[in-house]
Amino acid sequence: MKRIGAHVSASGGVQNAPLNAKKIGADAFALFVKNQRQWSAKALEKSQIDEFSANLADVNIKKEHILPHDSYLINLGHPDKALRQKSLDAFLDEVERVSALGLVMLNFHPGSHLKQISEEECLKNISECLNFTLLNSSGVKLVVENTAGQGSNLGYKLEHLGFLIKHSVDKERIGVCIDTCHFFAGGYDIRSKTAYEKTMAEFDKIVGYKFLSAMHLNDSKNKLGVKKDRHESLGAGTLGLEAFKNIMQDRNIDEIPLVLETIDESIWAEEIALLRSMI
Repeated sequence: MKRIGAHVSASGGVQNAPLNAKKIGADAFALFVKNQRQWSAKALEKSQIDEFSANLADVNIKKEHILPHDSYLINLGHPDKALRQKSLDAFLDEVERVSALGLVMLNFHPGSHLKQISEEECLKNISECLNFTLLNSSGVKLVVENTAGQGSNLGYKLEHLGFLIKHSVDKERIGVCIDTCHFFAGGYDIRSKTAYEKTMAEFDKIVGYKFLSAMHLNDSKNKLGVKKDRHESLGAGTLGLEAFKNIMQDRNIDEIPLVLETIDESIWAEEIALLRSMI
């Protein structure tokens, strides 16, 4: 079954996110478990955690269909050792917050070399940070998101994702989130059925469908391979609706969070209904 939602607000506390998901008819959602633009935050209160679980039960959304996202400040590939350690410490804190909520995944962007080190060295840094996290935590799957390839961000090639999967010390707790806008920006075409099947066969060979743990469903403002992260509403961009129909009808994609990050949250309910009509 396809589980569809959006990255909803947790304003006023994480306990509000399930209620916001219900308002748009979602049976999956993403959220930030702390302010995504700050390094630190006070610990989650027990009352927040309890209310979060109670609200989830009320809206009938399972914890495995929720995709927490980490802070945008974190760069596990940072060329500076001290600043990379700062990112790793913050990443571990995010994992602990996710675990405290009883959630099972943490979505993150791989990292950036900042044009100071090679892609290979940066990927090695990221891999080492992920493995340290896996060895010093439990229960939470680390879900790396592909990127559009803007600036010095890694993750825009399937080979980057494949490297992190291959070198993971725990294959049961590593996964991938494909963002459709980023995918297209990185040069991967999924617009026609033929193009989709070709691209996803490449994905399966280099990364593996079994590691696909979530998706971000976003149209794109830019053309194929432009390497710019510019989201658009479904059908209003250069990807077009056929791309999302291909995903909705892919039998290899089931029971993972399919999350909208499109630009107009006022039509998320309509977009969710549209996606469900494609199944």
